[in-house]
Amino acid sequence: MSVYILGIESSCDDTSAAVMDGTTVLSNVTASQEVHRQYGGVVPELASRAHEQNIIPVIDKAIHDANIEKNNLNAIAFTLGPGLLGSLLVGVSFSKALAIGLDIPLIEVDHIKAHILAHFAQRKDHEKNVPEFPYICLVVSGGHTQIVLVKSPSDMQILGSTIDDAAGETFDKVAKIMDLGYPGGPVIDRLAKVGDPNAFKFAKPHVDGYNYSFSGLKTSFLYFLRDQLVSDNDFIEKHKADLAASMQKTIIDILTKQLVRAVKDYKVTQVAISGGVSANSGLRNAITDLGKKYGWKVFIPDFEFTTDNAAMIGVAGYFKYLDGEFANQTDAPYSRGAK
Repeated sequence: MSVYILGIESSCDDTSAAVMDGTTVLSNVTASQEVHRQYGGVVPELASRAHEQNIIPVIDKAIHDANIEKNNLNAIAFTLGPGLLGSLLVGVSFSKALAIGLDIPLIEVDHIKAHILAHFAQRKDHEKNVPEFPYICLVVSGGHTQIVLVKSPSDMQILGSTIDDAAGETFDKVAKIMDLGYPGGPVIDRLAKVGDPNAFKFAKPHVDGYNYSFSGLKTSFLYFLRDQLVSDNDFIEKHKADLAASMQKTIIDILTKQLVRAVKDYKVTQVAISGGVSANSGLRNAITDLGKKYGWKVFIPDFEFTTDNAAMIGVAGYFKYLDGEFANQTDAPYSRGAK
């Protein structure tokens, strides 16, 4: 018997809705906000206003594309946090209202846990392999960098996380310093493919445990360019590809060093990556190579499920539905941490 879950994601600047039949994606619709490009980053107030405009047409299209009626839905899964409070409030409020109107249960989902469980999203016409529990997942996005031991959909242990900035934020900051536009990650990735990753060396932080730190790397990159521009005003333009490739390699080296230690120490052979930065071709190649070297079974998400999307919310919601874990109308969104 089908279990139809409507997933709603509004944690940052993408308004997304998906309809799931269990873990099978029937539709996954996302409206992105172009307005933030001119500001070089997400403007919270503009993001929340755009969500208000997008949420009804996005949900309507998701239900239509799934070829079901809204009355067929069994539950609504929504992102409760972490994220931008204004953006979250739009998705949370709409989810609560729709659940009342349809008289169906609500399921609150943690955004990061949803990224981790995105690997279980299946397409109707193509069944893919999924991780076996336990597995270790490297979550890398604009706001989060974590190594998580996943024992089950409801039992996850954070082994390490960034103590300051996230890897995705570092990519965007580097791109902004080089005047490459926003979002910077895809531009850095594209330039890195034609640059020399060994052209420049940048300092790698030493952090305890399996944690990360990227603030010092951003600062060192800024000071390096400042010194070079003193003698050559065109230094960035002349070395753009090499700078991108060298920084990307440094970030990936930092990410994978801690990941290798964690996998070895916890004796887990199933390894996954998730989050927006998991779309980076350099990171995907590095994880694949490490899998071959150490005998890992590696899981890399489809590009559709790397960035913020509602299918991952629906998957996480389905697992909670099976466990009977439902939310209350009084649940409030949170900007940081986990509930």
